[in-house]
Amino acid sequence: QVQLVESGGGLVQAEGSLILSCAASGVIFGFNTMGWYRQAPGKQREFLARVSSGGTTDYADSVKGRFTISRDNAKNTVLLQMNSLKPEDTAVYYCKLDFAINGRSYWGKGTLVTVSS
Repeated sequence: QVQLVESGGGLVQAEGSLILSCAASGVIFGFNTMGWYRQAPGKQREFLARVSSGGTTDYADSVKGRFTISRDNAKNTVLLQMNSLKPEDTAVYYCKLDFAINGRSYWGKGTLVTVSS
């Protein structure tokens, strides 16, 4: 069974930075993609960024240029470097792992990021 655990959330002032980390455990095999999503109160969960096991990255327009995703395949971890944070970035941030070989997806439980103005 695959488990994802996010960490690094907290309270930060506007224009500040934060690094989120997601560690995946279990059987991680084949081509896969790890990504970050967030859900603000009263809103739907939205995609932020993803990185494949081959290193290809993709970003939502709303975070392009401010957020950077990276991964360490040997450690099965993915990071999200967040800069120039805004109060509207306040949300619960979730990590997701997608396996290409069987189409299965796994989610972490999330970590709360609060950006104060």
